[in-house]
Amino acid sequence: MPYVNFRITKEGATAEQKLELIKGATELLQRVLNKNPATTFVIIDEVETDNWGIGYDNVTTLRAKAAAAKAQEG
Repeated sequence: MPYVNFRITKEGATAEQKLELIKGATELLQRVLNKNPATTFVIIDEVETDNWGIGYDNVTTLRAKAAAAKAQEG
């Protein structure tokens, strides 16, 4: 009974994109490990960008810094 857990930032992944992840992970496990799709579980957790840290900042801050730097470049 395979279990796959995707964690992504909550930034607007569509239902179609999520379904593609579910189908893709299920197909990969079936093809590579011969796992039964009926017993393959795929979970997608969406995390607010305030709750996802990289280095010393959260993603919200990093996105704001990147946007400010891009605006300064012109």
